[in-house]
Amino acid sequence: MAKPSVPKRQDYSIFYQVETRWMDNDVYGHINNVVYYSYFDSITNRFLIEHEALDIHNGEQVGLMVHSQCFYHEPAAFPDILQGGFRVKRIGNSSVEYELALFKQGKDEACTHGTMTHVFVNKQTQTPVSIEGTLKAVLSSALCS
Repeated sequence: MAKPSVPKRQDYSIFYQVETRWMDNDVYGHINNVVYYSYFDSITNRFLIEHEALDIHNGEQVGLMVHSQCFYHEPAAFPDILQGGFRVKRIGNSSVEYELALFKQGKDEACTHGTMTHVFVNKQTQTPVSIEGTLKAVLSSALCS
């Protein structure tokens, strides 16, 4: 497998601060690999909630994670404060693929990057629904060029 290129800070225009926690470190003294997925998930849902594209309590649809991947370039550890870059790679009929990267303060290359894919479904029936209206507009605003 070819090593993926390392994203640069300039590749992203939307950022969220991620404060690492003591419990995020593993026995090897760096953030455990699974914790990065939690950071990615929090960044994605924060974007959707802050832009009122997803109502997690009363909305009729929810996004289910159907795929994710992560590439590790440089370890991070508590008490690092990271900046999470976020953008939308592709919007389908009922799915959206996000690209995320985590940057250490003062660094232009990502220490970690990955993708996540949501399929939006009706909360009651769990069947896919089309991405439209506010959700589509908000996602479109974050499309990478």
